[in-house]
Amino acid sequence: MFFELSIIFVFGLVIGSFLNCMVYRLNEGISFVSGRSFCPACKHTLAWYDLVPVFSFLFLKGKCRYCGGKISWQYPIVEISTGLAFVLASLTALNSQLSIASSLLLLAYLLIISSLLIMIFIFDLKWFIIPDKILSIAVGVVAVFHLYNFFSGSYTQSQALGFLFSALWACDFFLAIFLLTKGKAMGFGDVKLAFFMGLFLGWPKIAVALFLAFLIGAIIGSTLIVSKKKGWRSEIPFGPFLIAGLFIALVWGSDIFNFYLGFLY
Repeated sequence: MFFELSIIFVFGLVIGSFLNCMVYRLNEGISFVSGRSFCPACKHTLAWYDLVPVFSFLFLKGKCRYCGGKISWQYPIVEISTGLAFVLASLTALNSQLSIASSLLLLAYLLIISSLLIMIFIFDLKWFIIPDKILSIAVGVVAVFHLYNFFSGSYTQSQALGFLFSALWACDFFLAIFLLTKGKAMGFGDVKLAFFMGLFLGWPKIAVALFLAFLIGAIIGSTLIVSKKKGWRSEIPFGPFLIAGLFIALVWGSDIFNFYLGFLY
């Protein structure tokens, strides 16, 4: 098990490096299907040994080999985060108690969604934008996955409708906040992201994810204000908190929800 998860983690590091490149090129309007990787500062084409995930950053001490420009910590952090996300996705697929073929399909599905969410995380954290293109792809992938499971008999009609109702509930909840605060509390991109989260997680995991997102957001926001790194009126992107809550709820959402119900009954 350790060996297989190690392979998945390394694979995640490689994909994380690719996601960094994708985010940069999408934001700059550069095609990502052609042309080799280059330094954003001096535009020098990078050799393969400059692109080894994490290790190249450490070996070069966070500086470009050619111009000495500083390399953002975003690169190794995203690579490691993608590796960890891929490991969590693998554990979720392994614990699904499905057939080998179904587990592999679930794993591929989770890896694709994880990659798209990490890209959205970076975009919203850096530029306060949740790209419609990436989010639309994510919604499309989830919709196709649910339809496949429904028509193959893996879902009942009530289960399939449950995902849709969860999406509408989450979307309506965030839309109400958006309208009541006139977009000051959160952007419309968060409303669309909430719809995706409900469609992806279903009930009750979506409730856990949203609760965790607000909790994490409150803790980090308060910490930033107390440390005077942010003011009361400072804009803080909420998308990263939603995505963090989603990943936690994906793995432990049912356990957290049942633990909460234990206090009520």
